[in-house]
Amino acid sequence: MTQHIIIATAAFLGMLSVIFGAFGAHALKKILSTDQLHSFEVGVKYQMYHAIVLLGLGVSGYHITAATYWCFTLGIVLFSFSIFGLVISDAKGKKLRFLGPITPVGGLFLVTGWLLLLIHAL
Repeated sequence: MTQHIIIATAAFLGMLSVIFGAFGAHALKKILSTDQLHSFEVGVKYQMYHAIVLLGLGVSGYHITAATYWCFTLGIVLFSFSIFGLVISDAKGKKLRFLGPITPVGGLFLVTGWLLLLIHAL
């Protein structure tokens, strides 16, 4: 995976994290319950944390495997975006239950990304 792709992915996901965070803090704050807002914020935080990890890896020049890149990237999308979908659909009264099992799969991708990074470092 090239540094440019890693940095571009990190920048895009980081940018979306800021947009979603602002959307949650302003537009959704009025329609979400406290628990729903907390869940939405968890999705935003995990997205930003992992975008920062990708950015750090990209700018450092540390070579990561394509598998590590894809685990982090797919993990962010599956974990955070499924939470966003669950929370917003629940607030609209039509919870998209099929997204529920996707969240832990995304979390598993994130954990695997960290494990691959650890293995590569050792």
